[in-house]
Amino acid sequence: MTRSTPAGSLRDPDGGIAGAPTDATEVRGDEERMFQQLLQTVRQKRSEDDTGAMPSLTEIRRQITEFQLHYKFGMDQVLTKITILREEFEHTRDYSPIEHVNFRLKSLERIMDKVQRYGIEPDLSVIRDRIRDIAGIRITCSFVSDSYWIAEMLCSQPDLRVIEVKDYISRPKPNGYKSLHVILQVPVFLSNRTELVYVEVQIRTVAMDFWASLEHKIYYTYSGEVPDDIVADLYDAAQRAAALDRQMADIRDRVSSLKAQAPKPGEGATGDAPPAQNRPDGGRWFPEAAEDGTADTREKPETD
Repeated sequence: MTRSTPAGSLRDPDGGIAGAPTDATEVRGDEERMFQQLLQTVRQKRSEDDTGAMPSLTEIRRQITEFQLHYKFGMDQVLTKITILREEFEHTRDYSPIEHVNFRLKSLERIMDKVQRYGIEPDLSVIRDRIRDIAGIRITCSFVSDSYWIAEMLCSQPDLRVIEVKDYISRPKPNGYKSLHVILQVPVFLSNRTELVYVEVQIRTVAMDFWASLEHKIYYTYSGEVPDDIVADLYDAAQRAAALDRQMADIRDRVSSLKAQAPKPGEGATGDAPPAQNRPDGGRWFPEAAEDGTADTREKPETD
């Protein structure tokens, strides 16, 4: 995630699309790479079936721009939903579970790297179906219970389809990484049709985010070949970050003024939590989260 916004604002600071061409005739770096691969795919298909007219270069560029815009629109819709939740809490009660929100669109170069890594066809329709993290949003919160609470609120919204949930908080990755990953399918209503777009939402605590940011920088510093001693230290740091999360939650619960404001899954901003049977079924996405909103953070083997 490369873009960050302060509390109360989720607008992209430069208003642009990461990696998008500023002019239809301007072909730069990663766009040229994607453009040439798409052109090669179109020509190959054209020679195989010998049907239909060959798309013009302008048409292919238009398709690439449209491809990027659809993900921007889908991400904007999810960001709007997060903004509504955030402002509801900020203006109607003293506690908000959302600390920070980052977002980004994967650049064309990164998309094509993933195409090669996955060994998939460099065709826009195939990329749209197989790569589901082109639009990404990261929500940072204070406590583990907040992570599950936010995830439940998003997963319960009727116009969002939950495609996949990966709970790396209950089942951390072998290197110690923790976060909730939710793949959502968002309807984007265009002038002449509706497109379904994938948006990945990552939700984690401040401590988890600090660890993940450092691990990411180290990974690229060593080009993926991280020395064993640093890997071991990173894992140890992940356990300390998890211990810090537990300690801070315990302190919160011991301070009466904070405990009165502590969130519970399904609780409304202006009222008490409804009975379990009357709540949205978002909690079913996170069955290992306890009823009081805290997850079992003991280390468990990853099953993915």
